[in-house]
Amino acid sequence: MKSTFVSVFAVAAALGGAASAQDKITFEYWYGLGGYLGDVVQQTCDRFNESQDTYQITCVGQDGYATAVQNTIAAFRAGKHPTVVQAYDAGTADLMMSGEFYPVQKMMADFDIDIDWDNYFPGISNYYAASNGELFSMPFNSSTPVMYYNVDDFAAAGIEAPQTWEAFEDGLRALKAANPEKCAYGYAPSTWVDLEQFSMAHGIPVASQNNGYDGLDAEYVYNTTQHVKHMEDIKRWLDEGLLEIKTSQGGINSRDAFAQNQCSIYFGSIASHATVHASAVEGLNWDVAMLPIYEGFERTNTVVGGASLWVLSGKTEDEYRGAAEYLKFLATPESEKFWVSNTGYIPVTRAAFEQLTAEGFYDNAPYKGREVAMKSLTFTDPTPLTRGIRLGGFIQARSEWIAEVEAGLSGQKSMQEALDTAAARSNDVLRRFERTYKGKQLP
Repeated sequence: MKSTFVSVFAVAAALGGAASAQDKITFEYWYGLGGYLGDVVQQTCDRFNESQDTYQITCVGQDGYATAVQNTIAAFRAGKHPTVVQAYDAGTADLMMSGEFYPVQKMMADFDIDIDWDNYFPGISNYYAASNGELFSMPFNSSTPVMYYNVDDFAAAGIEAPQTWEAFEDGLRALKAANPEKCAYGYAPSTWVDLEQFSMAHGIPVASQNNGYDGLDAEYVYNTTQHVKHMEDIKRWLDEGLLEIKTSQGGINSRDAFAQNQCSIYFGSIASHATVHASAVEGLNWDVAMLPIYEGFERTNTVVGGASLWVLSGKTEDEYRGAAEYLKFLATPESEKFWVSNTGYIPVTRAAFEQLTAEGFYDNAPYKGREVAMKSLTFTDPTPLTRGIRLGGFIQARSEWIAEVEAGLSGQKSMQEALDTAAARSNDVLRRFERTYKGKQLP
């Protein structure tokens, strides 16, 4: 955090920034989730406003994570940015290096709000923490990917949920043999699933310098790891008709193709669990399992996806106190239960997970299966390669990967050539980021 926060407090006091007794102190929160999940975010804001009489939070949806970040940057330059913004995992390094935030762990201490930070799952908190362990942003909507599969289709094919990718391929062949006309695997290229979480589960690097944690001079290396084999397998499965591309641009995305019983398998966030339940055709019998791994590898933990809540610089002490009270409200077991009950997201603290487990939350539909994500996230203690990814310009790097993988899938180039190009272009992004912060170190 910049030392300017002390002066911000002083200025606020000098200008009489505190609200009068009869007026509520207002502050803004911009969030990126849309649709049903965005509605639940809004409900958290309404519940906070109804819980006390001092603060009034105004929550504004931004129609997507990327838009939330872009709009916040533009508003920041005009001095009209929110106090709190929901920023997704890919923007973590950029926000950290900007310095334009109030570290959430420091803010809570400044306002004498006691939070048991050790209660947060390491696989979640490590992503948003500095090297000394201080949390810069508040873990909120957290997820990890799972394999969604049709139980009845698997039974008809005589297979179980595969634990290895070799068994997964055998399963695809069995599914097609049992029902040649049905899509076995609805696939959409995803850096989060195919690259990032795949690498975490296998304990292999996405980039050097322990995925960027150890220095701004990191370079992408995924074009030299088991990731290449995996993407070549996906291309081969496509060519052999064992999977079908399912995207919104093509008419229906992979999640909806699964929920509408068009495809037997899809990979996606556990956050989609509630959506699949809500949109599944009548009679669809389905379950979830952890991501497979290749034979010869020891499974390691996957990491958190989703977003965290950042408190931005340049606000008054009153606004910061309101933000602190809102984050305190979200950190209660009651609020965590409300959030995970109404979405597919996972608890971010051990206490909440243990309480939900003791209450039988995961024993029956519609919540049964979500505990698989917790098993994946906590399968091993995080290692230097499985604590997350700390790379600048990661949003653009994801776009480079998508563009090149699509070229590889369409046959314009080999998958190795595609990944080599994506890595090279993404390394150019890293070098620009390194020049921007020349002489500085990641916190």
